[in-house]
Amino acid sequence: MTSSVSAEHGAFVVCGLGATTPLGRTAWSSGAAVRAGISGFTQHPFMVDADGEPMHVAACAWLPPDASVVARMSDCLVGAIRGALRDSSANGGPQPAWKIALFVGFPAERPGVPADIGERLRDALEDDFPQAFIRTSFARGGHAAGFALLRQAQKLLAAGSADACLIAATDSYLEPDTLEWLEMTEQLHGAAPRNNAWGFIPGEGAGAVLVATREAARRHGITPLAEVVATALAREDKLIRTSEVCVGRGLTNAFQTALADLPAGARITDVVCDMNGDPYRADEFAFAVLRTRERFLTPSEFVAPADCWGDVGAASAPLLLVLTVIALYKAYSNGAAALVWCSSDTGERGAALIARVSSR
Repeated sequence: MTSSVSAEHGAFVVCGLGATTPLGRTAWSSGAAVRAGISGFTQHPFMVDADGEPMHVAACAWLPPDASVVARMSDCLVGAIRGALRDSSANGGPQPAWKIALFVGFPAERPGVPADIGERLRDALEDDFPQAFIRTSFARGGHAAGFALLRQAQKLLAAGSADACLIAATDSYLEPDTLEWLEMTEQLHGAAPRNNAWGFIPGEGAGAVLVATREAARRHGITPLAEVVATALAREDKLIRTSEVCVGRGLTNAFQTALADLPAGARITDVVCDMNGDPYRADEFAFAVLRTRERFLTPSEFVAPADCWGDVGAASAPLLLVLTVIALYKAYSNGAAALVWCSSDTGERGAALIARVSSR
């Protein structure tokens, strides 16, 4: 059983989007590429697997192949944050006098990621955005970490301590030590003896989402892109790559809590998630959907952009939110509300209900 479940409900709106991915250097270009089914997969120029074949990765092509993981994460993060601020400025705000808080997620400890990655990312942001934010918070985490950051941002906005909050996260699996670790632990997709046909393509990128209260957006003349109806956090104790069998209890609780505000009889038409080909994640989703099937129209029609930009690790949650908001705003989603969810290797589960704004 899960050890904890929590949710946040409130009238928060998305005012700006930023993204840096192997498919594009902006949120809107990355979203268009995913919609078109474009793949950013390529062969690594010098990393080979146990069979001597080039490893397949999803890389940001403008970054040098030998760039350090700090440089890769920093470049992606700065680009995503700058994009979200620029996006919102074109949308009517935020104004220079706005008090904006920044929340940054980055990967948990693993081979190839420096222990001081948080401090080095902070230095990069201070160089590019001097005194731009009233406060900056950094947190390690996995795929679902962005939902915890979104929760913190919602609480800060509800307390009136900031006019807007920017939720951003970055990750890169393309450090050589990380790629070797992925192969040794049979997470790397491929056909070599130590590869896994059901593994994932290592990716990299960053996402950023600017949120504010509905009232603040109205007061400053900002046209919201979408509404954050609810967010939910839960925990799964049957973890991936262990002998225990996961039957999706944690994800089920996250779904049930996030969908509690869905009107009676309404059903979710759009699901956007971080599934990456691993059977554990597919099984977990299947169990969760079976328990909540009355809330979905066609749960098998989900969007999992890892088949386009690879697995983007800690950057997953904000990047999935970016895709979802774009689809709702441009009205090519199947309906007016979408469920976004992520699953971290360390047990955290996160979900959010995102809805189209009724009037623009």
